[in-house]
Amino acid sequence: MPVPSPTDTDQTLLASDLRVVLGQLVRRMRAERQPLPLTQTSVLSRLERGGPHSASELAAAERMRPQSMAQMLAELEEQGLIARARDPRDGRRALVTLTGGGIATLTECRRQREGWLAGELNALSPPELETLTRALPLLRQIAES
Repeated sequence: MPVPSPTDTDQTLLASDLRVVLGQLVRRMRAERQPLPLTQTSVLSRLERGGPHSASELAAAERMRPQSMAQMLAELEEQGLIARARDPRDGRRALVTLTGGGIATLTECRRQREGWLAGELNALSPPELETLTRALPLLRQIAES
């Protein structure tokens, strides 16, 4: 069995630290009073950015089981935040779209979460903010891969 190189060990430690810190940040954001859980907000955001999606497309994009996504979509539909309509290109499947109520709720969720996070960022120094700004594209790349 090969011995790990120092670089492998450094990357493993970085991965561990990053997982822990991002988990703490997500839990902290979840602790803030919000109109919707982060998972539901994520689905609404995806619909806002990408337009109509099928339930299976949303499940794959959000890395959720189809059954879990179906339950979440039922809850969002019951609240009037999404609507379903037949796909004009394939009448066998339904497309999920964001409603006006969904847009308003998503806007409020963002306002609250970003307000909290902006307050936390205010405590950072200009060099710390620059470091965070420079790291953001890398974090996005990892998240979207």
